[in-house]
Amino acid sequence: METQCGQPCLADMWTLHRSAHPDLESQSSHAMRLGIETSLVTIGVLALARVLHVGPYAAMRWFLIPSLLVAAALVPSWIARRPFTRIGLDVANVGSALKLVGGVCLFAGPIAFLAQWTATRLGLPIPLRPVFTGRGDCLSWLVYQFLYVAVAEEVFFRGYVQSNVMQLLARRRWKSATTACWVGIVISASCFAVAHVIVQGQVASLLTFFPGLLMAWLLVRTRSLLAPILFHGLANVAYGVMALTLS
Repeated sequence: METQCGQPCLADMWTLHRSAHPDLESQSSHAMRLGIETSLVTIGVLALARVLHVGPYAAMRWFLIPSLLVAAALVPSWIARRPFTRIGLDVANVGSALKLVGGVCLFAGPIAFLAQWTATRLGLPIPLRPVFTGRGDCLSWLVYQFLYVAVAEEVFFRGYVQSNVMQLLARRRWKSATTACWVGIVISASCFAVAHVIVQGQVASLLTFFPGLLMAWLLVRTRSLLAPILFHGLANVAYGVMALTLS
């Protein structure tokens, strides 16, 4: 299987669904509907997630927001009868995903630690610091990062938003398919970061753009959600441990 960020990632995984009459007009109409749908769903999800984050149901946001993200990703795809991005739990993919995520962690981990260490030495607050009230709370937070945050956010931002963006990019003629892939990756990471700023109300949330790049690249590299989910959970946990260690 071709795994490089090249033409196959546009031609195979993200080829637009063809109708029974695949003429140019119907393809353009399909692309327009997909673009409008993705934009409206994303805007609606962010607005509702913001309300859930600060509104009267904020105490239940740990459950409501992940449920919203998963439903917003799966329901439109089900209604439109589009195949959804696979999780990738087959034996061959699990092994390759673990190796790839391990390599990315070895690359990104030291950079994140150095950035936090530098911030503390300069007397700057560590951004997006997790809050723990006790040992039991730490365990709950650990489970939450993997089973709720990582799964829900990757299903929506990579499985739905990025995959739809890549479908739209696949319709255009590109001098380099690698360029098209990276455009999709940057768009995905940008949406991910802006969403965190809107929902959390912190400019520092823009920093999520950088792990967003890695998770978007992992989706393109593996053509499944398993690697982005694993990295997302590990990155959140590692960042929290680093913040506690450097406090």
